[in-house]
Parts: sequence; C-alpha cells; structure tokens
Amino acid sequence: MVNLKIDDKKVAVPEGTTVMEAAASVGIRIPSLCYLKEINEIAACRICLVELVGKDKLITSCNNVVQEGMEIYTNSPKVRSARRTNVQLLLSQHDSRCAICERSGNCTLQQISNDMGIVSNPFPDDWKEEPWPKDFPLVRHGEKCVRCMRCVQICDKVQGVGVWDVANTGSRTTIGVSGVRKIEQSDCVLCGQCVTHCPVAALHARDDWQQVLSAMADPEKITVVQVAPAVRTAWAENMNIPREKATEGRLVAALRRLGFDYVFDTTFSADLTIMEEGSEFLARFDEIRESGMPMFTSCCPGWVRYVKSQYPELVSRLSTAKSPQQMFGAVAKTYYAKLLNVDPEKIYCVSIMPCVAKKHEAAIPVMNDAGAGPDVDCVLTTRELARMIRADRIMVEALEAEEFDRPLGVGTGAGVIFGSTGGVMEAALRSAYYLISGKNPAPDSFQTIREPDGWREGEFNMAGTKVKVAVVSGLGNTRKLIEAVRRGEVRYDFVEVMACPGGCVGGGGQPIHDGQELAGLRSEYLYELDQANPIRFSHENPAITQLYQDFLDKPMSHKAHELLHTDHEAWQMEK
Repeated sequence: MVNLKIDDKKVAVPEGTTVMEAAASVGIRIPSLCYLKEINEIAACRICLVELVGKDKLITSCNNVVQEGMEIYTNSPKVRSARRTNVQLLLSQHDSRCAICERSGNCTLQQISNDMGIVSNPFPDDWKEEPWPKDFPLVRHGEKCVRCMRCVQICDKVQGVGVWDVANTGSRTTIGVSGVRKIEQSDCVLCGQCVTHCPVAALHARDDWQQVLSAMADPEKITVVQVAPAVRTAWAENMNIPREKATEGRLVAALRRLGFDYVFDTTFSADLTIMEEGSEFLARFDEIRESGMPMFTSCCPGWVRYVKSQYPELVSRLSTAKSPQQMFGAVAKTYYAKLLNVDPEKIYCVSIMPCVAKKHEAAIPVMNDAGAGPDVDCVLTTRELARMIRADRIMVEALEAEEFDRPLGVGTGAGVIFGSTGGVMEAALRSAYYLISGKNPAPDSFQTIREPDGWREGEFNMAGTKVKVAVVSGLGNTRKLIEAVRRGEVRYDFVEVMACPGGCVGGGGQPIHDGQELAGLRSEYLYELDQANPIRFSHENPAITQLYQDFLDKPMSHKAHELLHTDHEAWQMEK
C-alpha cells in the first residue's frame, strides 16, 4: 500500500493506483473529459490537473500513479484557474450552440463547464463546420470535436478497425477518417462504439425520426413498428425512469401514444430467425465437419460489414438467414398485409433498434424481397425513440401497460435473449436440440456460453452428436477468434458474433452514460425476462407455428428462402 494525502485527507491505496483513482476512493471526484480507463489514459484534455506539493507545474491525475508521501491538492486556486482556462480554450474551439445539440443535457463538456460556473469566455470562437455526407448512418460534426482521442482509441484498441486517426499538429490538430479517405470508403462497420464513447456530440447516429412522423401523419400509410429485445432494457434510462416503471407494457403504450398503428415485438422474428438459422445449420452440418470451417451467425449487420471488408473469403461461411429486423419487414409486407387485406405499399415499416448499423442494413438494395419497396422503411435508435417520447411530453409513469399487437407481437424467452451476447447461440441450441431429438432440453442447459468476457466456447451433446460452438462480442475479440480458426488452433461448428462488446445491449444506438459500461446489467435484465416468459423455446411460439402453416410451409422452404434468406455477396461495401 502507498500512503499519501489528498486535500489533507490521509489515503492508503495499492501501488500502481492513479491519483484520480486514489482521490475517488475517498469521495473526491476529479473532472475529466478524455479519460477512459485502460483505453484512453493520455491526458489530452488537461482538465484533470492537480497540484503536487513541492512541484511547480501541475500534474495530470489520470495517468500519474501515487507515490509514498505525496501531498495532493485537487481544488487549489492554481488548479481551479488552470482547469477553467483549459475548459474555456476547448469551448472556444467547440460549437457551443447547446440548445440545438442532440447531446444537450447529456454532454460531459457542458456538465464540466456548468460545474465550473463558466458563463462567458474571454477567448474568441475559432471553429468551422466541416462537410460530411448526409446519408451516411454515422455523422461526424468536426466543429464539436474536442480532440479527446476516445474515438481513435475505441476503434483501435477495442474494435481493431482503425477508422479514425489524428491529422495535423498543434492548434490545428483534428480527428479524421484514417488514410485520408471518405467515410464511405473506410472499413467502418457502423458499430457506433465511437458514438457512445464520445463525450460530446462530435459523433452521432443519423437522425431519421422526422420522416417517421411524416409517415404517421400520412392518412395513406399504415405505420407498423417493431421493437428489438435490447431496447426494452434501456429505452427510459435517459428519462430518469426506474426500470420497474419502464416496463415493456408501458413502452408499447408510449409507442401507441406516439401514433403508430400497430406495435410489434422483434422477438417474434428472432424466433423466426432461430427456426431458419437452426434448420440451415443442421442442413450444412456435414459440410461444416468436412471443411473444418464453422457457420457464422448473420443477424449483426456490423459483423457482416466487418467480415465483408476484413475477411471476404469468409462471407460464404455466414448463415444466409436474414436478421430478425429484416425478416420482420419481409413478413409485415407480405403475410401481415394479407391478414389486413391491404396493399403492401401502404405499410410503412419502422424498426427501433439499439444499433447504428441497422440503418445501413435496411438500405441494402437486396433487402426488398416483399416487393413493396424496402422491407424496412426506417430505423430509429433507442436514443431517437426517447427523444420522440420527450418531444410529445408523454408521461411514461402515468401510462397503463398495454400488450403488443398480434400475431407479430408474440415472442418467447429465447427471442428476448437475442439482445445479449450468447443469446442467439443459446436460443439456437435450445431449438436445434429439439429438431435433432424431437424433445426439449432443459431451457438453461446451454447457459455456460453466456459470454461476459469477449470470447467463450462450449461443447454440447445434442442427442448423441457433439457440437462445438463459440460466442464472441467486440470486433477486436472477433479478429482474435478468426485468426485462431485460420491457424487451426481452434475448430468450431457454429459461431455467434456480435460487433458491439456485450452484444446489442451495448449497441451504438443505446442511451449514453459517459464513463459507464452497462451492457452487463442490461443483459441480466433480458435473462430475467427469459426466465419469466411462459414459452422459452422458439419452436413453441404459436404465432411462428401459424405463420408456417398458413404462409411459409416449413423452415427452409422455397417461400422461406425468398423472404427470409439473402445473398451476402449480392452487395458490395463502397471503396
């Protein structure tokens, strides 16, 4: 242990502890803008300065470790003056029109500035707007960038994609797309991790909710909305509504209050995905064993973009099954249009997703198999949904719980856990066991592959057949897994990949809580919902059974292939 004093308090902390961590251990919070533990500890913002007795220059607390006998002051006049000047300099180079910024009220720079009582700035404004393609799902506002380097470090160290890089030096330093490329030409997978780790609004998802409002106002349109499993874990977090009040039923009620004609649950099409993907896995099993290469899941569009740009030779190993989002759109504009006895062209299909890449996925030219335009017309993030609810002044706590519409609102516990890393694999194994043996396993037989650490594997006896599977989340971990497969160090039959660490619950479209990683807590909630669901197997979803009886015939049928499967080679990433 190292003994020191911080603001005249005696502190004892383990060797290697930073000054910032030592202060936090005794309830002293030192402000910071750029710091992310073990990811970005470069002291770029200079806001975490503290005074070390005996040293003239102030030191940064985020990357200086404690030493025996140190005396630190975190809020001396010298510290306050330096911090204030540094924040004012940042503000002079930052578009401070906060009232029209999507991160207003949830911006670390804004909070620090308010906490310091900064109401004027002696430094003149020195920023300008930079051009950016308006149709790309990820938006960068260079005039709001504080050059904290978080986006660079997250993309490099966690995701291993390297989209962002530093350009220029000194006061002209800025962040741009690496390799002097346009963003459309980069390897960006649209995971959105740079968005959720940006402390300001220099990065955000393209805003599409105004076009949804226009569709709802059109008397010729029938608006149907699907809600992804991970959304229910987080949709009210930024409205300060506790989870026990932010129920699934109130979410449905809020969506109807917004004006949607029909409210459905993506867990329905998650169950449908299991039926198709599980059946495909069994059909490909002999080839998988012969080739020694696994089948990979295909429900994460960020992962699909990644494999197409980084490992194009593995595209053929992807399942041909569409994601639940796209399966829902195809079914809504065919089967459901038939049930309503309406022209499919009248249906406007909206998805609410925890994801930025889903905006791209819906726009892929081949995702139009229903023959009525794009199968999914518009994708909103969880954050956009929250803004719509706030804009309409809906008092969520006062709403009576309502149920999803039927039949596309019926889902199982297996469909719910799709939102968590490992959930797709677990749901698939539950039904694959049944398809092989004709009987159900215990629902929690496969919980050992619930993946909290980035990469997990398991081997299961499926009615006499041993199946080796792996689950991985975060693209840095994914690269390690793929390289191990290519070197022959590991061999799997089936691999689930999710681009975002922790899965969809940690997606780039989820609410932002700076400095907190909430994927684990959100995942726990999904597994609680799974446990509480009376149906925990996708093949037992009565709405799915009815869909096959009335419309699709059986999994992997000709009709199912037309609507629910896709050719991943049929479109290319722009270069």
